[in-house]
Amino acid sequence: MPTATTKQDSAGEAPPPPPLPNPSTGSANPAASLPALWGYLQPALDHMVRSPTNSPCKAPAIEVSYHMGVHTAVYNYFTSQSEQAAPSPGPGVGAGLRIPAHDKGKASGTDLYDQLDRYYADAAREVFLGAPTDDSSLVHYLVPCFNRYSAGAQAVSRLLNYVNRHYVKRAVDEDRGWLRLADVLDAVARTIQEDDTREKIQRRLRERRTEELKKFGYVEGALPAEVAKVEEYAEAASPPDRVVHLSAVAYRRFRIEVLDPLLAVPKVKGKGKKKKPPQNGDKPPMPKGRLARSVKELLETEGGDEEERRRLAGGLAIALRTCGIKVDHPLRKKLDKFIPPPEPTTAT
Repeated sequence: MPTATTKQDSAGEAPPPPPLPNPSTGSANPAASLPALWGYLQPALDHMVRSPTNSPCKAPAIEVSYHMGVHTAVYNYFTSQSEQAAPSPGPGVGAGLRIPAHDKGKASGTDLYDQLDRYYADAAREVFLGAPTDDSSLVHYLVPCFNRYSAGAQAVSRLLNYVNRHYVKRAVDEDRGWLRLADVLDAVARTIQEDDTREKIQRRLRERRTEELKKFGYVEGALPAEVAKVEEYAEAASPPDRVVHLSAVAYRRFRIEVLDPLLAVPKVKGKGKKKKPPQNGDKPPMPKGRLARSVKELLETEGGDEEERRRLAGGLAIALRTCGIKVDHPLRKKLDKFIPPPEPTTAT
Protein backbone atom coordinates (compact mmCIF):
# COMPACT_ATOMS: atom_id res chain seq x y z
CA MET A 1 0.00 0.00 0.00
CA PRO A 2 2.82 2.58 0.52
CA THR A 3 2.99 4.94 -2.42
CA ALA A 4 5.57 3.86 -4.93
CA THR A 5 7.38 5.95 -7.47
CA THR A 6 6.96 5.71 -11.20
CA LYS A 7 9.19 6.85 -14.04
CA GLN A 8 9.07 10.60 -14.60
CA ASP A 9 8.50 12.24 -17.97
CA SER A 10 10.73 14.85 -19.62
CA ALA A 11 9.04 17.68 -17.70
CA GLY A 12 9.86 16.09 -14.37
CA GLU A 13 6.24 15.12 -13.72
CA ALA A 14 5.38 11.49 -13.07
CA PRO A 15 2.81 10.41 -15.67
CA PRO A 16 -0.30 8.79 -14.22
CA PRO A 17 -0.70 5.07 -14.87
CA PRO A 18 -2.85 4.43 -17.95
CA PRO A 19 -6.54 3.62 -17.39
CA LEU A 20 -7.05 -0.07 -16.76
CA PRO A 21 -8.74 -1.70 -19.81
CA ASN A 22 -11.86 -3.79 -19.58
CA PRO A 23 -10.74 -7.41 -19.06
CA SER A 24 -12.05 -9.95 -21.53
CA THR A 25 -14.55 -12.34 -20.00
CA GLY A 26 -15.19 -14.33 -23.17
CA SER A 27 -18.54 -16.03 -22.97
CA ALA A 28 -18.51 -16.04 -19.16
CA ASN A 29 -21.23 -14.08 -17.38
CA PRO A 30 -19.78 -11.96 -14.52
CA ALA A 31 -23.23 -11.84 -12.91
CA ALA A 32 -23.58 -15.63 -12.75
CA SER A 33 -22.25 -15.95 -9.18
CA LEU A 34 -20.35 -14.02 -6.53
CA PRO A 35 -16.98 -15.65 -7.46
CA ALA A 36 -17.57 -14.73 -11.12
CA LEU A 37 -18.55 -11.17 -10.22
CA TRP A 38 -15.61 -10.77 -7.85
CA GLY A 39 -13.20 -12.09 -10.46
CA TYR A 40 -14.42 -9.33 -12.78
CA LEU A 41 -14.39 -6.59 -10.11
CA GLN A 42 -11.13 -7.26 -8.31
CA PRO A 43 -8.71 -6.03 -11.02
CA ALA A 44 -10.51 -2.66 -10.95
CA LEU A 45 -10.40 -2.51 -7.15
CA ASP A 46 -6.71 -3.46 -7.02
CA HIS A 47 -5.90 -0.82 -9.65
CA MET A 48 -7.81 1.90 -7.78
CA VAL A 49 -6.77 1.00 -4.23
CA ARG A 50 -3.41 -0.77 -4.44
CA SER A 51 -1.53 0.15 -7.63
CA PRO A 52 1.60 2.35 -7.26
CA THR A 53 1.19 6.03 -8.09
CA ASN A 54 3.02 9.29 -7.55
CA SER A 55 -0.29 11.06 -6.91
CA PRO A 56 -1.54 9.55 -3.64
CA CYS A 57 -4.55 11.88 -3.51
CA LYS A 58 -5.91 10.66 -6.85
CA ALA A 59 -6.81 7.07 -7.64
CA PRO A 60 -5.69 5.56 -10.96
CA ALA A 61 -8.52 5.35 -13.49
CA ILE A 62 -10.15 2.51 -15.36
CA GLU A 63 -11.44 2.71 -18.92
CA VAL A 64 -15.00 3.91 -19.45
CA SER A 65 -16.01 0.56 -20.96
CA TYR A 66 -14.78 -1.22 -17.80
CA HIS A 67 -16.68 1.23 -15.60
CA MET A 68 -19.88 0.58 -17.55
CA GLY A 69 -19.22 -3.15 -17.52
CA VAL A 70 -18.89 -3.17 -13.71
CA HIS A 71 -22.13 -1.23 -13.29
CA THR A 72 -23.96 -3.62 -15.63
CA ALA A 73 -22.52 -6.72 -13.97
CA VAL A 74 -23.44 -5.53 -10.46
CA TYR A 75 -26.94 -4.56 -11.57
CA ASN A 76 -27.48 -7.92 -13.28
CA TYR A 77 -26.10 -9.80 -10.27
CA PHE A 78 -28.47 -8.06 -7.87
CA THR A 79 -31.38 -8.62 -10.22
CA SER A 80 -30.64 -12.32 -10.73
CA GLN A 81 -30.16 -12.91 -7.01
CA SER A 82 -33.46 -11.19 -6.22
CA GLU A 83 -35.23 -13.36 -8.79
CA GLN A 84 -33.70 -16.53 -7.35
CA ALA A 85 -34.83 -15.56 -3.87
CA ALA A 86 -38.38 -14.77 -4.95
CA PRO A 87 -40.89 -17.38 -3.68
CA SER A 88 -41.98 -19.80 -6.35
CA PRO A 89 -45.74 -20.31 -6.82
CA GLY A 90 -47.01 -22.99 -4.53
CA PRO A 91 -49.04 -23.70 -1.42
CA GLY A 92 -48.97 -20.87 1.04
CA VAL A 93 -47.61 -18.20 -1.31
CA GLY A 94 -51.01 -16.61 -1.74
CA ALA A 95 -51.43 -16.65 2.03
CA GLY A 96 -48.45 -14.33 2.50
CA LEU A 97 -45.49 -16.74 2.68
CA ARG A 98 -42.32 -14.67 3.08
CA ILE A 99 -38.67 -15.25 2.37
CA PRO A 100 -36.65 -15.82 5.58
CA ALA A 101 -34.84 -12.66 6.66
CA HIS A 102 -31.35 -14.15 6.23
CA ASP A 103 -32.09 -15.32 2.65
CA LYS A 104 -33.59 -11.95 1.83
CA GLY A 105 -30.50 -10.13 3.10
CA LYS A 106 -28.15 -12.40 1.16
CA ALA A 107 -30.15 -12.00 -2.02
CA SER A 108 -30.15 -8.22 -1.75
CA GLY A 109 -26.38 -7.83 -1.72
CA THR A 110 -25.07 -8.83 1.70
CA ASP A 111 -22.60 -11.30 0.17
CA LEU A 112 -21.02 -8.64 -2.08
CA TYR A 113 -21.03 -6.07 0.73
CA ASP A 114 -19.29 -8.51 3.08
CA GLN A 115 -16.73 -9.37 0.38
CA LEU A 116 -15.91 -5.66 -0.03
CA ASP A 117 -15.51 -5.35 3.74
CA ARG A 118 -13.02 -8.25 3.71
CA TYR A 119 -11.18 -6.66 0.80
CA TYR A 120 -10.70 -3.40 2.71
CA ALA A 121 -9.66 -5.30 5.82
CA ASP A 122 -6.87 -6.97 3.81
CA ALA A 123 -5.80 -3.70 2.16
CA ALA A 124 -5.70 -1.85 5.48
CA ARG A 125 -3.79 -4.70 7.13
CA GLU A 126 -1.13 -4.35 4.44
CA VAL A 127 -0.67 -0.72 5.51
CA PHE A 128 -0.31 -1.76 9.15
CA LEU A 129 2.15 -4.56 8.42
CA GLY A 130 4.25 -2.21 6.30
CA ALA A 131 4.57 0.41 9.05
CA PRO A 132 8.12 1.25 10.12
CA THR A 133 9.23 0.12 13.56
CA ASP A 134 10.84 3.50 14.21
CA ASP A 135 8.33 5.87 15.85
CA SER A 136 10.03 8.91 14.34
CA SER A 137 9.01 7.93 10.80
CA LEU A 138 5.56 6.52 11.55
CA VAL A 139 3.56 9.69 10.79
CA HIS A 140 5.62 10.28 7.63
CA TYR A 141 4.62 6.78 6.46
CA LEU A 142 1.01 6.84 7.59
CA VAL A 143 -0.22 10.11 6.04
CA PRO A 144 0.59 9.31 2.37
CA CYS A 145 -0.63 5.73 2.88
CA PHE A 146 -3.96 7.01 4.16
CA ASN A 147 -4.26 9.54 1.34
CA ARG A 148 -3.68 6.79 -1.22
CA TYR A 149 -6.10 4.41 0.49
CA SER A 150 -8.73 7.16 0.81
CA ALA A 151 -8.49 8.13 -2.86
CA GLY A 152 -9.00 4.51 -3.82
CA ALA A 153 -11.91 4.08 -1.43
CA GLN A 154 -13.69 7.12 -2.85
CA ALA A 155 -13.15 5.90 -6.42
CA VAL A 156 -14.49 2.43 -5.60
CA SER A 157 -17.52 3.93 -3.85
CA ARG A 158 -18.34 5.88 -7.01
CA LEU A 159 -17.74 2.82 -9.17
CA LEU A 160 -20.08 0.70 -7.02
CA ASN A 161 -22.62 3.42 -6.31
CA TYR A 162 -25.38 0.95 -7.22
CA VAL A 163 -24.50 -0.98 -4.05
CA ASN A 164 -24.87 2.22 -2.02
CA ARG A 165 -28.22 3.05 -3.59
CA HIS A 166 -29.69 -0.43 -3.71
CA TYR A 167 -28.29 -2.23 -0.68
CA VAL A 168 -26.97 0.31 1.83
CA LYS A 169 -29.91 2.71 1.58
CA ARG A 170 -32.42 -0.10 2.05
CA ALA A 171 -30.47 -1.52 5.02
CA VAL A 172 -30.52 1.90 6.69
CA ASP A 173 -34.26 2.17 6.05
CA GLU A 174 -34.62 -1.24 7.72
CA ASP A 175 -32.80 0.05 10.85
CA ARG A 176 -29.53 -1.76 10.12
CA GLY A 177 -27.41 1.39 9.76
CA TRP A 178 -24.78 3.00 12.01
CA LEU A 179 -27.35 4.33 14.50
CA ARG A 180 -30.28 2.07 15.27
CA LEU A 181 -33.48 2.72 17.10
CA ALA A 182 -32.42 0.44 19.94
CA ASP A 183 -29.28 2.58 20.44
CA VAL A 184 -31.27 5.68 21.33
CA LEU A 185 -34.57 4.27 22.51
CA ASP A 186 -33.60 3.83 26.17
CA ALA A 187 -32.34 7.40 26.50
CA VAL A 188 -35.39 8.78 24.71
CA ALA A 189 -37.79 6.60 26.69
CA ARG A 190 -36.58 8.11 29.97
CA THR A 191 -37.67 11.56 28.79
CA ILE A 192 -41.04 10.60 27.31
CA GLN A 193 -44.16 11.63 29.18
CA GLU A 194 -47.41 9.71 29.03
CA ASP A 195 -49.22 12.45 27.13
CA ASP A 196 -46.41 13.14 24.62
CA THR A 197 -47.50 13.24 21.00
CA ARG A 198 -45.87 11.27 18.21
CA GLU A 199 -44.29 14.50 16.95
CA LYS A 200 -42.62 15.13 20.32
CA ILE A 201 -41.23 11.62 20.42
CA GLN A 202 -39.89 11.96 16.87
CA ARG A 203 -38.27 15.27 17.84
CA ARG A 204 -36.55 13.63 20.81
CA LEU A 205 -35.24 10.88 18.56
CA ARG A 206 -33.81 13.50 16.19
CA GLU A 207 -32.24 15.34 19.12
CA ARG A 208 -30.63 12.12 20.32
CA ARG A 209 -29.18 11.52 16.84
CA THR A 210 -27.82 15.08 16.85
CA GLU A 211 -26.13 14.40 20.20
CA GLU A 212 -24.37 11.41 18.65
CA LEU A 213 -23.23 13.45 15.64
CA LYS A 214 -21.76 16.12 17.93
CA LYS A 215 -19.25 13.51 19.12
CA PHE A 216 -17.80 13.62 15.61
CA GLY A 217 -17.82 17.37 15.02
CA TYR A 218 -21.38 18.35 14.15
CA VAL A 219 -22.25 21.97 14.93
CA GLU A 220 -25.67 23.58 14.93
CA GLY A 221 -26.58 25.24 11.66
CA ALA A 222 -24.19 23.15 9.56
CA LEU A 223 -24.96 22.90 5.86
CA PRO A 224 -26.42 19.60 4.58
CA ALA A 225 -23.13 18.69 2.88
CA GLU A 226 -21.26 19.24 6.15
CA VAL A 227 -23.79 17.12 8.07
CA ALA A 228 -23.36 14.34 5.51
CA LYS A 229 -19.58 14.38 6.06
CA VAL A 230 -19.98 14.22 9.84
CA GLU A 231 -22.38 11.31 9.45
CA GLU A 232 -19.75 9.50 7.39
CA TYR A 233 -17.30 9.97 10.28
CA ALA A 234 -19.90 8.46 12.62
CA GLU A 235 -20.41 5.56 10.20
CA ALA A 236 -16.67 4.88 10.22
CA ALA A 237 -16.77 4.76 14.03
CA SER A 238 -19.54 2.16 14.10
CA PRO A 239 -19.08 -1.58 14.76
CA PRO A 240 -18.50 -3.81 11.70
CA ASP A 241 -22.01 -5.28 11.91
CA ARG A 242 -23.59 -1.93 10.97
CA VAL A 243 -24.34 -1.35 7.28
CA VAL A 244 -22.76 1.91 6.08
CA HIS A 245 -21.83 3.71 2.87
CA LEU A 246 -19.01 1.92 0.99
CA SER A 247 -16.48 4.71 1.59
CA ALA A 248 -17.26 4.49 5.32
CA VAL A 249 -16.72 0.71 5.13
CA ALA A 250 -13.19 1.42 3.93
CA TYR A 251 -12.50 4.07 6.58
CA ARG A 252 -13.91 1.86 9.32
CA ARG A 253 -11.53 -0.91 8.32
CA PHE A 254 -8.60 1.53 8.29
CA ARG A 255 -9.54 2.51 11.83
CA ILE A 256 -9.90 -1.09 13.03
CA GLU A 257 -6.83 -2.53 11.27
CA VAL A 258 -4.42 0.44 11.42
CA LEU A 259 -5.36 3.30 13.73
CA ASP A 260 -6.80 1.40 16.69
CA PRO A 261 -3.67 -0.79 17.13
CA LEU A 262 -1.38 2.25 16.79
CA LEU A 263 -3.45 4.28 19.27
CA ALA A 264 -3.71 1.45 21.79
CA VAL A 265 -1.82 1.68 25.05
CA PRO A 266 -0.01 -1.60 25.76
CA LYS A 267 -1.23 -3.42 28.83
CA VAL A 268 1.27 -3.73 31.66
CA LYS A 269 1.50 -7.21 33.14
CA GLY A 270 1.48 -7.59 36.90
CA LYS A 271 0.59 -5.10 39.58
CA GLY A 272 3.64 -2.95 39.87
CA LYS A 273 3.80 0.19 41.95
CA LYS A 274 2.50 3.35 40.38
CA LYS A 275 5.19 5.69 39.16
CA LYS A 276 5.55 8.98 40.93
CA PRO A 277 4.53 12.04 38.92
CA PRO A 278 7.47 13.93 37.40
CA GLN A 279 9.09 16.50 39.64
CA ASN A 280 10.01 19.98 38.51
CA GLY A 281 12.77 19.76 35.93
CA ASP A 282 12.07 16.12 35.08
CA LYS A 283 11.02 15.22 31.56
CA PRO A 284 7.34 14.25 31.32
CA PRO A 285 6.75 10.58 30.49
CA MET A 286 6.41 9.67 26.84
CA PRO A 287 2.92 8.78 25.58
CA LYS A 288 2.35 5.05 25.62
CA GLY A 289 0.62 4.52 22.28
CA ARG A 290 2.89 4.25 19.22
CA LEU A 291 1.05 6.90 17.23
CA ALA A 292 0.99 9.32 20.16
CA ARG A 293 4.74 8.89 20.60
CA SER A 294 5.31 9.52 16.91
CA VAL A 295 3.22 12.70 17.00
CA LYS A 296 5.08 13.95 20.05
CA GLU A 297 8.39 13.42 18.30
CA LEU A 298 7.12 15.09 15.13
CA LEU A 299 5.90 18.21 16.92
CA GLU A 300 8.63 18.60 19.52
CA THR A 301 11.82 17.79 17.59
CA GLU A 302 13.75 20.99 17.01
CA GLY A 303 14.79 22.05 13.54
CA GLY A 304 13.50 20.64 10.30
CA ASP A 305 10.89 21.96 7.90
CA GLU A 306 8.14 23.61 9.94
CA GLU A 307 5.73 23.70 6.99
CA GLU A 308 6.21 19.98 6.36
CA ARG A 309 5.68 19.27 10.05
CA ARG A 310 2.37 21.15 10.02
CA ARG A 311 1.31 19.44 6.80
CA LEU A 312 1.90 15.99 8.28
CA ALA A 313 0.12 16.89 11.52
CA GLY A 314 -2.86 18.22 9.58
CA GLY A 315 -2.92 15.17 7.33
CA LEU A 316 -2.97 12.83 10.32
CA ALA A 317 -5.72 14.89 11.95
CA ILE A 318 -7.84 14.48 8.82
CA ALA A 319 -7.19 10.72 8.82
CA LEU A 320 -8.27 10.40 12.47
CA ARG A 321 -11.39 12.47 11.87
CA THR A 322 -12.34 10.65 8.67
CA CYS A 323 -11.93 7.21 10.24
CA GLY A 324 -14.27 7.97 13.15
CA ILE A 325 -11.97 8.98 15.99
CA LYS A 326 -14.12 11.23 18.21
CA VAL A 327 -13.44 14.92 18.76
CA ASP A 328 -12.66 14.41 22.46
CA HIS A 329 -9.80 11.96 21.80
CA PRO A 330 -6.56 13.46 23.20
CA LEU A 331 -4.66 13.05 19.94
CA ARG A 332 -7.43 14.68 17.93
CA LYS A 333 -7.45 17.60 20.35
CA LYS A 334 -3.73 17.95 19.82
CA LEU A 335 -3.82 17.73 16.03
CA ASP A 336 -7.07 19.34 14.90
CA LYS A 337 -5.56 22.84 15.06
CA PHE A 338 -3.26 21.82 12.19
CA ILE A 339 -6.13 21.07 9.79
CA PRO A 340 -6.03 23.80 7.12
CA PRO A 341 -9.22 25.90 6.97
CA PRO A 342 -11.59 25.09 4.08
CA GLU A 343 -11.18 27.26 1.03
CA PRO A 344 -13.89 29.94 0.80
CA THR A 345 -16.54 29.30 -1.80
CA THR A 346 -17.38 32.05 -4.24
CA ALA A 347 -20.73 32.60 -5.86
CA THR A 348 -20.82 32.04 -9.59
